[in-house]
Amino acid sequence: MLAIDGTATAEDLQAVLPTPDRRRRGAVAVIECFQEIPCNPCADACPRGAITMPENISQRPVFDPDKCNGCGVCVGRCPGLAIFVVDYSYGKDTALLKIPYEFRPLPQAGDTVTALDRQGAAVGLARVLKVQEQKNRTTIIWLAVSAAMASTVRNIRLVGEVQA
Repeated sequence: MLAIDGTATAEDLQAVLPTPDRRRRGAVAVIECFQEIPCNPCADACPRGAITMPENISQRPVFDPDKCNGCGVCVGRCPGLAIFVVDYSYGKDTALLKIPYEFRPLPQAGDTVTALDRQGAAVGLARVLKVQEQKNRTTIIWLAVSAAMASTVRNIRLVGEVQA
């Protein structure tokens, strides 16, 4: 699927997910970077050294989830919008997601939005917890979602917005 329509397969995703044990321990980045292109803003941005680049800058970044504290600095720096933060420890049945967002208008904290999967299909509702604007115009949206949807939700649509 990735080569055909840009959608990662279950196997692609499994290869980049932190272990279940690490996901249970708190916020951690998920790097869904599957293309080998010359890029390194995520590695430069990470204050903990959890993301490094191989010697060849065109290779995919190397991620050490045990060094990651889920700060989310990398989320807003990835030009491919391929990094998210997931925190399964946020609540009993609720997870926290930090996702990159470049559309306008922006949602507001407290809004209920439609949660979308990687293909843009609606999969449920999410609550906006925080809207963190960046200087580079990539806003980081903090969402509360059902823990069951945390590995699926990767974008949002404002409620009432017409699907294109």
